Amino acid sequence: MKKKVISILYISICFIFFYFPIAVMMFYSFNSSKSLTNFTGFSLQWYQKLITDSGIMKAVYVSVSIALFATIISTVLGTITAIGLSRSKKIIKGVILNFNDIPIMNPDIVTAIGLMIFFSSIMMAKGYLTMLLAHVAFCTPYVLTSVYPKVRRLDPAIADAALDLGATPFEALTKVIIPMLKDGIYAGILLAFTMSFDDFVISYFVTGRGVQNISIIVYNMTKRTNPTINALSTIVILVIAVMLIVSNIIPDMVKNTMKKLLAVFMAILIGVTIFTGVKSSKRTIRIFNCGEYIDTSVLDDFEKQYNCNVVYETFDSNETMYTKIMSGAEFDILVPSDYMIERLIKEDYLQEVDWSKITNKDAINPECMGFEFDPENKYSVPYFYGTVGILYNKNVVDEKDLEEGWELLRNPKYKGDIYMYDSERDSFMIALKALGYSMNTDNTKEIDEAYEWLIEQRNTMDVVYAGDDVIDNMISGNKSIAVVYSGDAALIMSENEELAYFEPDQGTNEWCDAMVITNDCTDTDLAHDYINFMLDYDIAYRNTEYVGYTSSVQKVVEDLSEEDYEGINAFTPEFGKKNNEVFRYQELKIKQYFADMWTKVKAY
Repeated sequence: MKKKVISILYISICFIFFYFPIAVMMFYSFNSSKSLTNFTGFSLQWYQKLITDSGIMKAVYVSVSIALFATIISTVLGTITAIGLSRSKKIIKGVILNFNDIPIMNPDIVTAIGLMIFFSSIMMAKGYLTMLLAHVAFCTPYVLTSVYPKVRRLDPAIADAALDLGATPFEALTKVIIPMLKDGIYAGILLAFTMSFDDFVISYFVTGRGVQNISIIVYNMTKRTNPTINALSTIVILVIAVMLIVSNIIPDMVKNTMKKLLAVFMAILIGVTIFTGVKSSKRTIRIFNCGEYIDTSVLDDFEKQYNCNVVYETFDSNETMYTKIMSGAEFDILVPSDYMIERLIKEDYLQEVDWSKITNKDAINPECMGFEFDPENKYSVPYFYGTVGILYNKNVVDEKDLEEGWELLRNPKYKGDIYMYDSERDSFMIALKALGYSMNTDNTKEIDEAYEWLIEQRNTMDVVYAGDDVIDNMISGNKSIAVVYSGDAALIMSENEELAYFEPDQGTNEWCDAMVITNDCTDTDLAHDYINFMLDYDIAYRNTEYVGYTSSVQKVVEDLSEEDYEGINAFTPEFGKKNNEVFRYQELKIKQYFADMWTKVKAY
């Protein structure tokens, strides 16, 4: 009896460990707040936003259709290969099985980069087809692994007996052999569908032309607090749960009916996929922007106004963007940051902006123009701008301590109560500014001093290096001090009134993200129309409401600063201060030196 109780307790603990986080996530999908962890009241607003978000709906369609097609194709290929191997020579069998294990054993990132390079080398445009082929490539080995053990257990004489009894080879295959392999085939089907539906890494590197699955959409959502993730995940979990329950309790007659309905659904899905794959005669513009950095509804408005198609893709960092375009991906408009714009200019990847076509240019805040990375704004049109500063709890941090500037982050009074931003350049910027140096220095002695500053901070302050999760952690009040971007500070302060933001007098990073036109752009008129459209007051206002960062359109900032919108009180960062700087492009040697020092800081 005691052993039985212990077993039940052990099983209960396992279930709680696995399913409690899911239950918590589902609970917060009904949160009225933007916080992912701080529940403020019941609301269905995130489900409403989910349903009305065309980008997410398209991603659901892509995930389901790709998973179904990849499952069908990989199941056929894997099953045929498994049956063929049963009659192959030992050496051929061994070679094929060893090759089959490579994609399974390989890290996903290796497979993803290999497929990306392959598609680029054969000049195959990345999009729906490349994602489907990639999914077939990595799902087939799993099907083969599931089916082959069942094939080995078959009596080799069964097929011959079926033929002797008058069956054709096709009848012997479909009516004798495959039914005996159904358990292995079903296991392969489930595994292939799960692998495809759940995949992110491979999909991220082989997609293009605006094709994104659920995993990519969710990944982009995590760059900033977006509770729509909870709503989407809840629906996916509930659909899967209902399917599992129904499949286990309904009678066989109903199951047969469902199989027929599934066949009809597949036929419709194939038709829709083929139809949507037909190229439109409309003009098309391809945009590459950072995740969660635009109100996608304005893209629909642009398509209607200019009778065109917008292919919209997102990246998670400037470096990822650079890697993708260098691998052969083509876009018309990019939205990179200052130092990356400088690099693209130096590498002659951008074409000059025809300012005569930008009729809304007078609306741009003059402070956003004339940065060192593009002094005459020949190549860039400002999009959002801001600074890096310190977010602090007014009830915990002494106002007098703010006079220390960046040294506040080494004040023993706040040991264990600080989030540093998990960014190489921003962390070294803090140390360099605290020491009175330029954040764009290439002097190795100054970099070494900054390294020692960061090491001492880690030794004495017990800081936590956080990424975008700092947003929700600060909203929840987990720590009292954090290094954040000004736009994120606005969002966090809107959810937690105990917080305030300041920029140290030693200087900080002034950043500016801008719209640029690539040399790959063929319809430059439409590209200029898009840039001009994004500078329109109404569009910029809506976009700033959604994103929360400071718009380059001056009147939008002035108007929003006087009112609250969706809980965010817009504020203008202290731009143009004496010691502030903009990040410049780093040469490879100095970039590597910083990277080596940063590795030591994180590994210490």
